[in-house]
Formats: sequence, C-alpha cells, structure tokens
Amino acid sequence: MLYEQRNHVRGKRMKYGYIRVSTRDQNEDRQVMAMEEEELDEIFIDKQSGKDFVRPGYHRMKSVLEEGDVICIKSIDRLGRNYLEIQKEWRELVHDKKVDIYVLDMPLLDTRKGKDLMGTFVADLVLQILSFVAENERTAIRGRQADGIKAAQRRGVKFGRPRIVLNDDFYKQARLWKRGKVSCRQAASNCGMPTTTFFNKAKQVKIIKKSS
Repeated sequence: MLYEQRNHVRGKRMKYGYIRVSTRDQNEDRQVMAMEEEELDEIFIDKQSGKDFVRPGYHRMKSVLEEGDVICIKSIDRLGRNYLEIQKEWRELVHDKKVDIYVLDMPLLDTRKGKDLMGTFVADLVLQILSFVAENERTAIRGRQADGIKAAQRRGVKFGRPRIVLNDDFYKQARLWKRGKVSCRQAASNCGMPTTTFFNKAKQVKIIKKSS
C-alpha cells in the first residue's frame, strides 16, 4: 500500500518500500510492480533527482523507522546517485538506526543475511561499487544533456523564455506612465504585457525633456 498518514501498529517488524523517480513525468509503476510480492506495510515515493537526500518521502520514511525494521528498494540508484551520500545514508540506516536493507536487483546487498565479518565485507564492497556506478551514470546523463543542449543551440534552438520585443507603442506608453498620464497597470494593458514585466522594462526608458 502507498504511504498515508496513520498510526503505526508496533510490536512487529515493519517492512517498507522506497521508490524514487527523477521527475514528476516519470512513472513509478515498474518499481511498484517489482515490489508486489514483498508483502510491504507501506511504500514511500519521491519524484526528484537522486543527487542528494533532501526528499520528503525519504525523510518521512526515516522518521518512522525503528530498530529491526526492513527497507526494500529495487536498485541502489533508486536510493540515490551520489557516491558518498549513498554510503553515508546506508551506514546511518544499518548501523545507527539498526534497520535492514535489501536491494531486489542485487541479492548480495541484503543486510538481513550474512551478518558475519565476511558478509559485511562483501556487502560493503558491493555497495561501494554500485554507488560509484550510480554517480558515474548521473554524471554521464548530465553530460549527454549538456551535449544535446549545445547541439540544439548550434541548430538555432532557443532555450528559456522567449525574448520580449519592445515596439514603439511600448516606449510611448512608458513615457506616458513616467509623466503620470496613465497608471502602470493601464500602460501595461495597452501594451498587452504583464504589469510586472512592463514596470521592469519601463524603468529603463529615459525621458527626454523637450526644450522650451
């Protein structure tokens, strides 16, 4: 079941799922389906970048965790994409909060088993490798995005808000406003512009005094 505010029934080991997609346009269904057979008590979802752990769903999950609880994630990059931050959070969850984590796509990352020295060593080693891969992939994605933007710019594609063309009517209205002949709101309306945009642009218009 998806996360909802309610009192938790304690006295048992709670089992949570954590899901992350990078943007609101992306669909979390694939991760939800992967967890269908895990018999989870609740699922927490974030729709934002994995560059850090400043995420509302993740922090809601951490706030209800108690010793002995279990967290399920589909893959380590769903937890995050920052090499050092992933390891820091993992240590806090496993060692400080004393909860268990298991990764569906990587059975070696399962703190419920292999709690001896060798098991801990293997899990830590795998975690370091996958954390590196997660951040490296994020860097590669950003690089591809930057290359795509540069290529589009060379083709003449413009990014950002379209530039506002200031015509003669604008300068006429700006001068009338500065001379107190019309209100800022009326002048902006006459130009077909938002009042704030007109005000910011009109402030830069110089009034040339007529010689007597």
